[in-house]
Amino acid sequence: MRTEIVRIKETIASVTAEEAFIPIAGQEIGRQREVLEEYVRGHPAFLHSLEPLAVEEDAPDIIRRMAEAAARAGVGPMAAVAGAISEFALRAMIRAGSEHAIVANGGDIAMFLAKPAVVGVFTGPARIRDLGLKFMPDSGILGVCTSSGTVGHSLSFGCADAAVVISRDVCLADAAATALGNAAKVKEPAFLEHALNTAWVPGIEGMVVIMDDLMAMKGRIPEIVRTRMDPALIQCG
Repeated sequence: MRTEIVRIKETIASVTAEEAFIPIAGQEIGRQREVLEEYVRGHPAFLHSLEPLAVEEDAPDIIRRMAEAAARAGVGPMAAVAGAISEFALRAMIRAGSEHAIVANGGDIAMFLAKPAVVGVFTGPARIRDLGLKFMPDSGILGVCTSSGTVGHSLSFGCADAAVVISRDVCLADAAATALGNAAKVKEPAFLEHALNTAWVPGIEGMVVIMDDLMAMKGRIPEIVRTRMDPALIQCG
């Protein structure tokens, strides 16, 4: 098992798997990026819309998955792009026979676990820090996606240091993390609880939102453990 960084244009993904499967992830990332870029050339609103956007029934699979997730979460379709790329790359490795693989694309993670894995949650300037979520082996794909109003380059209208969503649908996890981050505007327990309830939609398994010294959770959350965050490994969505 090894971890490599796959760089394709703006995509910088960390891929963990047996060495033979890592090039497959890179090929799929490149393929799906081409599909996205071609679609956006003919549909520029897909790139810029901050609201859900309807797409054609015969649109490419990744386009339809992103649009569906965005509609469920109430955000623009590009809010699901990093999670979509992660999931499609992971699925390509699984089809090729991978039994354990993790694709982390800008902090939006798709996992297929044959052994336990800890996902660190980077919270930037928050006083709550060095936390990780410990996931156990699982027979299905799981998405863990994060948005932030204080860390990284993702567009957020809220103030959360970390808004984390767990879902079997990685596209939905990514879109819903944006929605949760947008809703987390005030550092008070009642407002964070309201943000969780506002962003929650069917298909989500769990949510965590951190703002400075406050943390709120909803749904099923794996074991929370202490983990030292290595700055060299941090990816911010």
